Amino acid sequence: VLLCSVGARTSKQRIESQDITEQHKIPREQHRSERNHHNLFIMGNSMSWFSNLLFSKKEIRILILGLDNAGKTTLLYRLKVGEVVTTIPTIGFNVESVTYKNLNFNVWDLGGQTSIRPYWRCYYANTAAVIFVVDSTDIERLHTASEELSAMLNEEELKDAALLVFANKQDQPGAKGAGEISEALRLGELRDRNWSIMACSAVDGSGVNEGMDWLVQTVNQD
Repeated sequence: VLLCSVGARTSKQRIESQDITEQHKIPREQHRSERNHHNLFIMGNSMSWFSNLLFSKKEIRILILGLDNAGKTTLLYRLKVGEVVTTIPTIGFNVESVTYKNLNFNVWDLGGQTSIRPYWRCYYANTAAVIFVVDSTDIERLHTASEELSAMLNEEELKDAALLVFANKQDQPGAKGAGEISEALRLGELRDRNWSIMACSAVDGSGVNEGMDWLVQTVNQD
């Protein structure tokens, strides 16, 4: 965790008047008033600049979760660079800043191995949305994916987070469609949750933008 402190410099400007004749002297009260207005103007501009610095780059926190080998890291770098990159199983996490449709996202891709999943909750705070990635060809582990998703959504810190499910690997033979994945994950039982599911392939990019368009619209409403 990086703790950043921003210090603001202040400068005192001394206005000296030398060799001013008596008739051209400015009354002390008027001089003080003009100087105060000048300082307020500088301070106002400084605060405006400081506010822009703080808030213009505000990032929306997104988690990419799912079982191991679901394609989470491939999806992350599809969003980041727009193409497929060589990945290895994530032990821990990857984090990237991603800009999509003029929104800045802080995207965390967390490892999905059995030993790592209990630590997902360490990253839930201040999360606006969860992208849950499912390997649509891994039929045997759909029940496990459903259990992990249900446990995650029951966490208090994620009660207001939007949910986007990507039924990934649609480019591979035997992939189940979004409807079948939705049924397996029991998405229809969700209440008081903004959610959507999109069939996609993180490899060829199909369906990714459509899912992200929904996510952008949803987090913008919040």
